[in-house]
Amino acid sequence: MTIKDTLSTGAAIALGSVNATATERTPADSEVWDPEPVHVATPLNAAPSDAVVLFDGSGLSEWESVQGGECPWSVADGVLTVVPGSKDIRTKRSFGDAQLHIEWRTPIYKEPKIGQGPGNSGVFFQERYEVQVLDSYENRTYANGQAAAIYKQAIPLVNASRAPGEWQTYDIIWTAPRFSQGGGLLSPARITVLHNGILVQNNTILAGKTEYLVPPSYSPHGPGPLMLQDHGEEVSFRNIWIREL
Repeated sequence: MTIKDTLSTGAAIALGSVNATATERTPADSEVWDPEPVHVATPLNAAPSDAVVLFDGSGLSEWESVQGGECPWSVADGVLTVVPGSKDIRTKRSFGDAQLHIEWRTPIYKEPKIGQGPGNSGVFFQERYEVQVLDSYENRTYANGQAAAIYKQAIPLVNASRAPGEWQTYDIIWTAPRFSQGGGLLSPARITVLHNGILVQNNTILAGKTEYLVPPSYSPHGPGPLMLQDHGEEVSFRNIWIREL
């Protein structure tokens, strides 16, 4: 038998073994039944059944002033609105990794405002990391400070803003930073943001706490409250819920 015949015979035997193995397998061999995912109800225009409802228009029991005490913002017709000068508010609960849904609306002004002026607010994860809220409809400002920017760090992929007076949505996946027992950074924070259903931050890595003047940096911390910013503008919010991941 030649070397060629030997190789051909070996290949045939190997192929036969593969075919025999494939014939012996059944669909059940690749089926995984456990663990079974828990069912989560998803009612139309309502929070999922496993979500923490932070604001549904019925009260402010989940919120407090950052200075302590009751939430000083106003509630009317199922809408939570900043009272300028009353300071930021935060949740009484703390969160780490989370999925957040929040709807917001910037006011319509009699006298036009531009840049960082109109509808300025912010959504802060763990009281440190800000997703900017701003009227960015036909209003140019620095790109890493417009709506859906990770403030002073990451420009949104597109500007998905609606006109002032119209309701807008953020759906956000937040992955909190991890720190070692000694306080060193093990993994940075990451964020994915959909603005009005459009992907604008795609698993963006944060360089640290969002800062106004100084470069971002990390310092060790654990779970923290969600915070909404009073930036002196009557920005409104509704339908706020969060799922702990």
